[in-house]
Amino acid sequence: MPTMKIYLNGNSQEIDEPMTVLVLLKALGLADQPVVVELDEKAIFPRDFVSAMVSEDSKVEIVRLAAGG
Repeated sequence: MPTMKIYLNGNSQEIDEPMTVLVLLKALGLADQPVVVELDEKAIFPRDFVSAMVSEDSKVEIVRLAAGG
């Protein structure tokens, strides 16, 4: 099966098929983590993770939020 190239935090990565941001977060083990996601240079609200699509040549930036003090 041919794969698609995406850019995840600046690094090339391959995925098997288009997927939602939520599915990508689940695959990365980040679905239950507080994160900020940018898809093709646009911020994605968490409510839109289920509908925003990642596909060929998508640029995805994921930042994990951490509490500190």
